[in-house]
Amino acid sequence: MTGAEHLPAAGAALFILAIAIAGVALDFGARAASRRALPQFAVSSPRRAWPTAAAAGLLCGALAWRLGPAPELPAYLFLAIAAVELTRIDLSFHILPNRLVGPLLGVGLVLLTGSAMTSGEWPALLRGIIGLVILFVCYFILALISPNGIGMGDVKLSAPLGLYLGYLGWPHLFYGGALGFVAGGAAAALLVLKNRGNTPKEVAFGPSMLTAALAVILLSA
Repeated sequence: MTGAEHLPAAGAALFILAIAIAGVALDFGARAASRRALPQFAVSSPRRAWPTAAAAGLLCGALAWRLGPAPELPAYLFLAIAAVELTRIDLSFHILPNRLVGPLLGVGLVLLTGSAMTSGEWPALLRGIIGLVILFVCYFILALISPNGIGMGDVKLSAPLGLYLGYLGWPHLFYGGALGFVAGGAAAALLVLKNRGNTPKEVAFGPSMLTAALAVILLSA
């Protein structure tokens, strides 16, 4: 990953700002598409849409800073937009809809294949596909061992996350996968404290997985 720091200062600032603004617009577009495909999860008030739009803009701007004008940037912007929408739905409804998780994998695979064609990074694409399989198998085994802790929605989400993390490198895959469990455990512990020692029946694990993956993408060298 090269990053926007290799651009002239003024050019880097404009590039990051443009991508951040595009992220806000893309979030509203994604929500409109989600409202048509999944009306049961729609945001009830336009005012409630702005916090997630702002989060999408910040994430996209941060990815523009981290990756720069790299061929793989569109794929990771798509990940950010999907992550915001999936997080909102999972926190509110405790579900990760297949109609969002599926495109996250399919579109990501198409965009990263295009990136590999442009840059010649075919080993990165192969590593991403292997990462997809590895993380999916790990989550599937954990779901069989502890069905109350890991749901099948989380298992399905692990596949695209393995692809995106694996494309960038083996350390990204390892730390992104491991930190997802750490973040999930911390979130569950906070909910127990909030409920005064009562264990919640459901803990949304998807947001922890997505947060960990994006944090590793943004912070890893």
